[in-house]
Amino acid sequence: MPAEQRSDDPPRSTPALPHQRVEPGARPVRTRAGRSAYWPRLIAALTLLACVTRIPSFRIELWNPDEGFLAVQARLLADGGTLYETVVDRKPPLLPWLYEGAFALFGDDSLLPLKVLAVLAHLATAVLLASLARRRWGDGAGRTAGVLYLFLSIGLNPEDTQAATFEVFMLPATAAAMWLADRRRWAWCGAAVAAAFLAKQTGGAVLLPVLWLWWRSGARRAGILRLVAGAVLPVLAAALATDPRGFLFWTVTGSGAYASFTGSELHVLSRALTNAALLAVACAGLLPAVVRVLRTARTGAADLWLWFGASAVAVCVGFHFFGHYYLQLVPAIALLGTAALQSLPRDWTPATLTTSALACALFLGWGMLAPRPDLAHAERLATAIGRATDPDDRVLVWGMHPETYWLADRTPASRYLTAGFLTNYSGGRNGPQVGEKYAVDGAWDVFRTEMAENPPDLIVDDSRGKPYAPEALPTLRALLAARYEQTAVVENAVIYRRTG
Repeated sequence: MPAEQRSDDPPRSTPALPHQRVEPGARPVRTRAGRSAYWPRLIAALTLLACVTRIPSFRIELWNPDEGFLAVQARLLADGGTLYETVVDRKPPLLPWLYEGAFALFGDDSLLPLKVLAVLAHLATAVLLASLARRRWGDGAGRTAGVLYLFLSIGLNPEDTQAATFEVFMLPATAAAMWLADRRRWAWCGAAVAAAFLAKQTGGAVLLPVLWLWWRSGARRAGILRLVAGAVLPVLAAALATDPRGFLFWTVTGSGAYASFTGSELHVLSRALTNAALLAVACAGLLPAVVRVLRTARTGAADLWLWFGASAVAVCVGFHFFGHYYLQLVPAIALLGTAALQSLPRDWTPATLTTSALACALFLGWGMLAPRPDLAHAERLATAIGRATDPDDRVLVWGMHPETYWLADRTPASRYLTAGFLTNYSGGRNGPQVGEKYAVDGAWDVFRTEMAENPPDLIVDDSRGKPYAPEALPTLRALLAARYEQTAVVENAVIYRRTG
């Protein structure tokens, strides 16, 4: 964008007609009254739409295990735990800190405040995308981009879109990075890139289109120095605020087995194609416009294509292809669709919005009706644990549903909140690469020390026939045989009480 168009104020040019298409980087003149009314009206409409599309998130207490994991982490941190030392995960610290802060303010027995924050995160993303589109293509494009994003934001399995987890809070940071880069505010842009990375590592993929915008801006040395400083300093501060070696290990270097494609290839490929198909259904209104523009070679918007491409690579990192990974594609898709509509006849826009609204209604209905059988099981198991233990007892739930700890209000006996860290079952991998030898480096040594120094009062085998069952794990099998006796069975989950 030329330097004379970097200001947020519209340039002095000929007013555009209501449906006039404007070239990227140029905007029509608006009256003072129009400018003052635009954002209040649009933000009010986007707020209403954000609330409507997130109604299902308030219907179910926990939509997926990630919410339960974060809730348990937040409780442990509030009780004096140390991230990446006595509380571990493969994610950066921003979301655990956010959960901890919300629990400190509103109590730790409900995720309602986090669900409200998730609505605000989606709203912030929509507003930033609307501002980007309006700056480039005019008022109508701004409205279109904001609305399209919110329509698309629930276009996957509701377990992936309605949960208040990593991707949801990563998206406003990625959108802010693009917004700030578009305005050549490089230091703040770097800080937004850092925030995206600290929400989830793959959020750092937005750095690629940001660097493209920096290169195109002509702000060579000074700009890149401010960008790098803004991106690096917050990450260093987060590492120092936790445990630097642990931060590096858990967020970057310690997930080699987890990120491997080997094991359950067909299962993983099926998941990838299924989630891609779901997102394609949500994008049914946009795809014809984008394809039409591509066919006539009027692509443009190189930074948006780079954003989409970098996000697609981020979705593939780790080879797990969970549905919530695909949320990272949505902001770029919404802007690409908006850009395509600027080159097409004006009747394409209402048709695109109508089709997208119908697809959104389909996913909204799914969210209102979708059951969560795993949550029902975790609730029944938590009730049994609560009855079998005292509040100060320590419990080990050997499974993949850490929400059980939170629901039972019991302290985990290990820093490893799921069996995945000790078996590599994480991510639904159920092939040959599951077992003790595929665990996180050093995890079993730490686990044995935990069990010896402060053994759990109760162990719950919630494997239910999965490959990480105690029968396949010599260390856990020996521990149960030597010090525990079976006392109950709850829906195929076996409860063991410590003897002596």
